[in-house]
Amino acid sequence: MSDWILLRGLTRETRHWGEFEVALAAHGLVAAGERVVFIDLPGNGVEHERAAPHSVIAMMDFVRARALSLDVRLPCRVLAMSLGAMVATAWAERHPHEIARLVLINTSMRPYARMRERLRPAAWPLLARIAMNWTQPERCEALIHRLTCNRRDARDADIAQWTQLRRTHGASAANALRQLLAAARFRARGDAPRCPVLLLASAADRLVDPACSAHVATQWRAAHAVHPWAGHDLPHDDAGWTCSAIAGWLAEHDATSNARVTSL
Repeated sequence: MSDWILLRGLTRETRHWGEFEVALAAHGLVAAGERVVFIDLPGNGVEHERAAPHSVIAMMDFVRARALSLDVRLPCRVLAMSLGAMVATAWAERHPHEIARLVLINTSMRPYARMRERLRPAAWPLLARIAMNWTQPERCEALIHRLTCNRRDARDADIAQWTQLRRTHGASAANALRQLLAAARFRARGDAPRCPVLLLASAADRLVDPACSAHVATQWRAAHAVHPWAGHDLPHDDAGWTCSAIAGWLAEHDATSNARVTSL
């Protein structure tokens, strides 16, 4: 048995996962006795009053401590996106015996990607508009949705819900800046994590170039899959595809591992 920990990205909180936990269960990714544990990064969600650290390593320390306080069964599986995936990578690098599997979604990190890939230049004007509207919840969330989501059938409902989250638990502008700078400075160690890793990316991600995930997968010799039309928020745009990709990867890895044991 192995619990899941789910980590979101820049200024996003656990409730932005929506019904993703239901999709995990529907695809057989949560067995009886296993838990799905959502943890907010410092400065986001239930931790919105906490000052965000200036480094991804400090964020990792916070998340790890929170997981231990919640009695998460170790080694655990971590599913994380964007900034959260950097935190998960740092955890796997520094405490490898605590992580059984890593699923990293639409992430980027040095030394594997250039600045123009990590933050696409075409997104800069919209990011500036988001910053200018930071204190206008509905307008800000509409812009974030436009930047990160390509599935639009639930757009109005999404924006209404996210606006309410921002009004009650929204990240401050200062915390958003700290998280952004921490993400920009983070540098992976270079060696692949010891645990199996799956990189998922969105071909139509307007924020982060999907080449970033491809570069990491190549360097780590990790599994890699690309969604054809989803935006940066892949779990929002196509939770079913995301869970199917994870389930297929786990099944293939388990089959390979069992074959090796049998051959011995």
